[in-house]
Amino acid sequence: MNKTTPDKIRVLLVDDHKLLREGLASMLNDADDMLVVGSVSSGEQAINDFPALKPDVILMDIMMSGMTGIEATRWIKEQNNAIRIILISSEVKKELVTAGIQVGIDGYLPKDVGKETLIEAIRCVIKGTRFFNEAITSLVFEDFYQKNKTSTTKVKFKNPHELTSREQEILALVAGGKGNKQIADELFISVKTVETHKSHILEKLNLKNTAALVKYAIKNNLITLDE
Repeated sequence: MNKTTPDKIRVLLVDDHKLLREGLASMLNDADDMLVVGSVSSGEQAINDFPALKPDVILMDIMMSGMTGIEATRWIKEQNNAIRIILISSEVKKELVTAGIQVGIDGYLPKDVGKETLIEAIRCVIKGTRFFNEAITSLVFEDFYQKNKTSTTKVKFKNPHELTSREQEILALVAGGKGNKQIADELFISVKTVETHKSHILEKLNLKNTAALVKYAIKNNLITLDE
């Protein structure tokens, strides 16, 4: 095992496929700010070993023989809620993501994501922000967004053609007075992703800052603010 380095993010890998754990370990150990402190094959072993390994982040498979990743997450979070847990799974199902959110996961990734997304997710959750890629966000919240199109949301769009649906959601939350971290938490995406969307919105509307964005949106009837 590598020597302890206080400045590095300590990561524990939990998956019943050894080859996958080895691949993840190789990717993460290439990152200057990360250190794989353990690699175990079951939720039970993760529960037994995490107190001694002292991970900052756990990458937890969902479907394993014996205890599931969701069950292991619930137990570990009850013992130490400061540990960030990202579920990884080959199956992206609404019920699995929802169950993970209910037990307090900090992120959820499909196993086919690239190295950059994996590292971004770990860096994101260690700062206290939850990380869900857009495919998973859309899957979980599609019913919520559909309902809110006809409910008492404060922001309604009159012209959806210039902006993408996600950009419309971001603009709606910005116009409602929410900051980047609040938006990231509400949409289960990273702050960096929020900033990227806002940058695209400003560029499309040829504006310089958030204040100008809100004024422009109201003035040009892109949105209306209901009381």
